[in-house]
Amino acid sequence: MPDASVATPYDRGLLRLVSATGAWGRTRVEAIGWQGRFIGRTVAAVRDVRTWAPQLATQMRLLGVDSIPIGVFLAVFTGIVLALLASYSFTGAIPMYFVGTLVEKTITMELAPVLSGLALAGRVGANIAAELGTMRVTEQIDALETLTYDPVAYLVVPRVLSGVVMFPVVVGLAMLTGVLAGWAASVTLLGLSSPEFIKGARLFFDHFDVRYGLVKAASFGLAVTIIGSVAGLRTQGGAQGVGRATTQAVVRSAVAILVLDAFWATVWLLGRAR
Repeated sequence: MPDASVATPYDRGLLRLVSATGAWGRTRVEAIGWQGRFIGRTVAAVRDVRTWAPQLATQMRLLGVDSIPIGVFLAVFTGIVLALLASYSFTGAIPMYFVGTLVEKTITMELAPVLSGLALAGRVGANIAAELGTMRVTEQIDALETLTYDPVAYLVVPRVLSGVVMFPVVVGLAMLTGVLAGWAASVTLLGLSSPEFIKGARLFFDHFDVRYGLVKAASFGLAVTIIGSVAGLRTQGGAQGVGRATTQAVVRSAVAILVLDAFWATVWLLGRAR
């Protein structure tokens, strides 16, 4: 290691680069370790039912029931556009009743879970990060610890359980709404009869389609609520810190949803196809 007093500008720049790289790596490793411990604390806190149970119904309403209009709104226009796109793509080479097949498969297995998950990542993830972040910077979480409450059991567990339970509910309604919207568009805009659309929808229908979409939705709910809670509880720096935590929660939740979507397709769909 060269002496700083006689080091050349190149050496000093190299030292700064190495130091900055080491500091960045240490910060990332510390963050991963903190998140691992946090997940372990969350799992352990599930046993403290008396602490989180009174908050569960409220969180299910806030994170799930209040999010239903968003999922339904997205599904309506997704079903309409998908039916029109299918009609345009077939161009007479494929029987038109296959519009029902495409709408049913695409809505239930992919578009309803992913689009609803991304929308809820913005609503639910941002809400959790902002709420917990504000509590952190205003020392309300410290006050809970002073009152012998476990912040993870009181604040995190009900939100995580609500996300896991209610995301599939929102997505299930989005599936139904999307298929109905595709049917309505097919009948009114494409001249397809209801029996033809139903024939296409039932042609390759499998209960696995719905199960696959709902399981993905539950995993999305788990990821969004965990990421939002981590971002909120690690907030520092006042109002600006809350804003940064909220942005991080939304971006990381969206990335996690896309990664999980690819994971389930690779692990479950690929294994089923073989």
